[in-house]
Amino acid sequence: MNRLKRAAFGLGLVALGLSVGSARAEEFTSPDILILGDSQISFGSGPVFLEFFENIKAHCDPNAQQEEQLHALGQMSVGVIGVRSTSLHSWTARMGKAKGAICDVDPKWMVNAGAYGLVNQSGNKYVQIGQGPEYQFCEKDKSAFETMFRDDYYKPKLLLMSFLGNAASRWANSRAAALEDVRAAMAQLPPDMPCIFMTTAPAYTKKVVDLRLMAQENLKHAFVEAGSQCTFIEGANPQTVAANLGNKHYFRLNNAGMVKDPFHPNTEAAKNFFAIEMNDICNGIFEQVARAAGGG
Repeated sequence: MNRLKRAAFGLGLVALGLSVGSARAEEFTSPDILILGDSQISFGSGPVFLEFFENIKAHCDPNAQQEEQLHALGQMSVGVIGVRSTSLHSWTARMGKAKGAICDVDPKWMVNAGAYGLVNQSGNKYVQIGQGPEYQFCEKDKSAFETMFRDDYYKPKLLLMSFLGNAASRWANSRAAALEDVRAAMAQLPPDMPCIFMTTAPAYTKKVVDLRLMAQENLKHAFVEAGSQCTFIEGANPQTVAANLGNKHYFRLNNAGMVKDPFHPNTEAAKNFFAIEMNDICNGIFEQVARAAGGG
C-alpha cells in the first residue's frame, strides 16, 4: 500500500470512528433500569426480566411512599443484556480473556449476547457486543463498566446484575477472589448508582447446585465486607433449588426427552423463579429507590 493509499485508508478509519461516535451520541438513549447478566438471560430469563421490570408497580404493589420514591426511576424504561460466559470480573477486566468474553466476536455464531427492551429494537434478540450504538463497551485499556458508565453514555437509575455460574468455582474456592471481584466492581460503578446483585437461578444437577451455593455464600460475604451499596439477593435458596433441581420440565430437552442443557433454566422456569423471588426483588427495588431519594 503506497503512502497515498495509506493516508486515504487512515482518513477512512478516522471518519468511521467519528461516524460511530456521532451515531452513539445521536441515536443512543440510556435505559432508566439496566439488567446485566450472563447466558441465562439469552437462554430463558431475558423476556421475564424485561416483563417484570417494565411492570414493577403491578408486581410489587407499592404503598404511597414507595410509589412516590419510584419516581426516582424516571419513565422506568428497561434494557436487558446477557453476555454468554461472563461473570462479574468480566465487566471489570481491562484486558485478557475475561474482557474477551464480552468483546471478542463469537467465531461460530458472530453474536455473543441476548438483548431486550430499550437497548434492542431490532426484532432479533441476538447481538454482538461492540457492534451498534447500544453496545460500545470495548475501548482499549478500559473495562466494560468504565466504558459504559462514562458521563455521556449509560446512566441507569437502577442497575441489576445477575451472575453466578461462570464464576462458581472461582468464588466457591476463594473468599478472597470473591472479595476482589466485588471491590473491583464497586470501584468502577458510579458511587451513587442504585444497584441490586441477584445470583442466577439454580441448575438441574445437585453437584452444580452445591458448588454454586458455596460460591453464593462467599459472594454474599464479599458484598458485606466490601461495604457495597448494592442490595444482595440470593437467587439460589431452598425454594428455588427445590423448584429446579432434577425438574427436567424446566430445562431444554433433546429429542429423546432428556435434559440437554442442565445449566440454563427455560422461560417457564424463569417465570417460576421470579414468582418465588418476587418479594425479595421488590424489597430490593424499594430499598434502592429509597436510598436514591435520600430515605435510606
